Amino acid sequence: MKFLKHIKIAGMFTLVALLAPGCQDFLEENPKDRVATSNYYKTEQDAISAVNAIYAHLNSQSGDTFGGVYHSNFWITMGLASDEMNNNQAGAVNEEQLSNFAYSPQNGVVFDVWKQHYKAITLANIAIEKIPAIKMDETLRTRLVNEAKFLRALLYFNLVRMFGEIPLLLKVDEPLTPGAAKVDDIYAQIIKDLSDAEALPADQAEGRGRATSGAAKAILAKVYLTRKDWAKSAAKSKEVIDSHKYELWDNFADVFKIQNRGGKEAIFSVGFGDAGGAIIFWEVAQFHVRLLPQALATAKITTNTLGWQVPTNALATAYGAGDERGAVTVFNRFNETVAGTAYNVPFDKYYFRKYWDVTVPGEFTNAQSANDFPVIRYADVLLMYAEALNEVTGGSAEAHTYLNMVRDRAELPDLSGLSQAAFRDAVLQERRLELAAEGHRWFDLVRTGKLETLVPVSKPGVVPQSRYNLFPIPQRERDLNTNLPQNDY
Repeated sequence: MKFLKHIKIAGMFTLVALLAPGCQDFLEENPKDRVATSNYYKTEQDAISAVNAIYAHLNSQSGDTFGGVYHSNFWITMGLASDEMNNNQAGAVNEEQLSNFAYSPQNGVVFDVWKQHYKAITLANIAIEKIPAIKMDETLRTRLVNEAKFLRALLYFNLVRMFGEIPLLLKVDEPLTPGAAKVDDIYAQIIKDLSDAEALPADQAEGRGRATSGAAKAILAKVYLTRKDWAKSAAKSKEVIDSHKYELWDNFADVFKIQNRGGKEAIFSVGFGDAGGAIIFWEVAQFHVRLLPQALATAKITTNTLGWQVPTNALATAYGAGDERGAVTVFNRFNETVAGTAYNVPFDKYYFRKYWDVTVPGEFTNAQSANDFPVIRYADVLLMYAEALNEVTGGSAEAHTYLNMVRDRAELPDLSGLSQAAFRDAVLQERRLELAAEGHRWFDLVRTGKLETLVPVSKPGVVPQSRYNLFPIPQRERDLNTNLPQNDY
């Protein structure tokens, strides 16, 4: 299908590259995450398909980029460009640059992250613009538009934190070479979209992975936290808490069990694998091939696990002896009995294991995973509320209570009597341990002003310059669009 003929490439100007002869297959196929404007936006099913196309691009491996937004590149970048992960993939120049803070506007992984986000934004803009004119059930129409707004806001929230001033594309017809919007204007649009999305249902009958009112409130709380609008962040986090829609699992390991996908702690996740009630198409996540060690494959326990990204030794050893999260998150030896077979395989270093559910036969042996990616979960909201409340009230007892909820689940002793400054450090550390390998660490270090001081502690000899508080605008984008500015690179 001649997709580019019908969808303005201004919506995602990097698609200019798809007109090259080598992309003929892309132009002729009818992929699952794309829609043609000449054929769609006439019926209720078209409206549903248009919004599902956005969701599909959050996880999809198909197309001109390596994976969808949350398939792997994005959250791996957030780990490598921080004190959380090291690169362990031989010959992976782009990932090595990220890990060592030597990346430039030419970095290919950063370019992929940019492309993946703008591609999904294009799909969201089409849905938001076209669906209101379709004759269909009004309640469903409003819901679908608000889901698209939620997704657009989430995507722009990622981009503005990463790059600062970027093009703010909101319509199908946009200038082919747009300039960059001011950061405040981008955040204003994000807040507007999320505020509209708060009208979404608290639950979605169509399956896990759809945006809900709670998801909109949770992301909005994080937007306010990032903007240091502490009172609004606290208020919005408390709305999520007081909804009583979410709970912590009793055991940290339960968060990442296949049977618990979309469970009580999940606020918004991207689904992978066998769908399992999710609205997404079949795709598999790269948790295992990227994170599990090659030693497991060598021992013929798994297939093609390569351990491309690993925890820094500082992170791996930061879990205290009684911290339940440590053994769930990282390991340097597999010494367990599974389905009656005892294993004892040592590794050369620590590796991540939190997404590996050994109780499911396919998950235990396969390089690919059917687990969800947790964009935001309830523990994150509890920590956001504690952090925001500390800034408003200065280390109050209530702030300690919500921080300790997360610590209690990890089997750690309660904290009490911390000063406001000490509480800041405590909640940042708690986020580090609780949310490792979930795509948050670079964001947390930047918004708290800790990137330049904490990275050298975990990566001796690596000293990030201040410019690394933003990523560079990809040079290939600026070659196509001279109206784009560049950050300090």
